[in-house]
Amino acid sequence: MPLAELGRFSKNEANILIGALDAQGIPAVAFDEGASIADGSQYFIPVRVMVDEVDLADARAIVVAAQG
Repeated sequence: MPLAELGRFSKNEANILIGALDAQGIPAVAFDEGASIADGSQYFIPVRVMVDEVDLADARAIVVAAQG
């Protein structure tokens, strides 16, 4: 299945979101998490959270519910 971008988040938010998605049975991965680690700016670069295209709508609903 092709991956779709769920959104861009801080490193910590991305990892929390991936855990929440996994708990709901939606596999997710983080892209760009280690970008620019050499110069210490890894916390300023957004992390892309990617999910299977077929799970995108459900994943978006989880994000909206979490934002409350």
